[in-house]
Amino acid sequence: MAADNNSIEPYFLEETFQVSPDQAGARIDMFLKDCKGDWSRSYVQKLLKSGNVSVNQQAVKANYKVNAGDVARIRIPEAIEPEIVPEPMDLDIVYEDEDVILINKPKGMVVHPAPGHYKGTLVNGLMSHCKNELSGINGVLRPGIVHRIDMDTTGILIACKNDMAHNSIAQQLKQHSIVRRYRGIVHGVIKEDQGTIDAPIGRHPADRKKMSINERSGRPAVTHYRVLERFRQFTYIECRLETGRTHQIRVHMASIHHPLLGDSVYGPEKCPFKLQGQTLHAGVLGFVHPQTGQYMEFQADLPEYFQELLKKLES
Repeated sequence: MAADNNSIEPYFLEETFQVSPDQAGARIDMFLKDCKGDWSRSYVQKLLKSGNVSVNQQAVKANYKVNAGDVARIRIPEAIEPEIVPEPMDLDIVYEDEDVILINKPKGMVVHPAPGHYKGTLVNGLMSHCKNELSGINGVLRPGIVHRIDMDTTGILIACKNDMAHNSIAQQLKQHSIVRRYRGIVHGVIKEDQGTIDAPIGRHPADRKKMSINERSGRPAVTHYRVLERFRQFTYIECRLETGRTHQIRVHMASIHHPLLGDSVYGPEKCPFKLQGQTLHAGVLGFVHPQTGQYMEFQADLPEYFQELLKKLES
C-alpha cells in the first residue's frame, strides 16, 4: 500500500475508530491511545506529526478534540524490529526437555526485549542457551515467551521450544488451568484468613504506564489469596491466579488497601526497608505437559532477600 503525500514513512496497516458519544470532547491523541491500549501517548503524537492520522479525512493536530461520530483513521508505519542478540547467561534452570524450559527468574531481569531493554533480558539468555529451538509464535522479540512476570518479581516461568508446546501452554493459560501460586508481603494486617478479589483490570485512565480496576473497559481478573503469617504492620500471603492480567496481584492487593511491600507504583512511595521493587515471588507453576499429557508441578524457593526480610519481620 502506498503512502500519501502527507506521510513521511511507508505504512502497512490502516485502522479506523469511530467516536462514541461518551468519548466526545477528548483530545485526539488521548482518544487514540485509549483505543489502542498498549500505545504510548508519545507514539500517537509522533503519528499525528508525521501526517499518519486523519479525522473525517482531514489532518488534525494532537490537541484536536473529537466529536461524536468522528471517524479517525491511523496509518501505522512499518515497524523496524531491532536485532535481538543471544547473550550467554547463567540461567537458573528449574526443568528442561525438548518442548519446554522453566526458569527461576531473578529480580531486576526483564523477560523479553522492549524499548529501553534490548539487552540482558531473559529472551537474550534463552536464545543463547536454546539456540534456534524456541517457538516463533510471538515474533522475533518474544521467541519462546508464552507468559511473563514483572521485572522486579522473582520466580518461575515457562518458555516453549516449539509452536506445538506454545499453543498447548497458551490454551491452558486461556482456560485458567495452569497452577500459578505467588508469595508476597503486603502492607497492613489482613484480618480474614483468605479471600477472593474479582475485579476487572485495564489501563489506568490517567497514567498509561499503570493498570487499575476498570469496570468499563477492563478484562476479567480473579485473584485468590490466603494469609500465611501476620506481623505487626505487614502480612505474608500466598496468591493463586485464576487469570493473568498485567500487574494483577499488585493492582488487586492495592485495591483492598493492602499493597505489596516495596511497590512504589501501587503502594507508598517510601519503603521502610531497602528493596528493589515489590516483594512478590512466583513460587509454584503447574501445567499439563504438551507432549506427554501428564500434569507437572515445579517450585522455586524464595530468593535470599525475601527470606531475610521475613526473618526481620518475625523478630
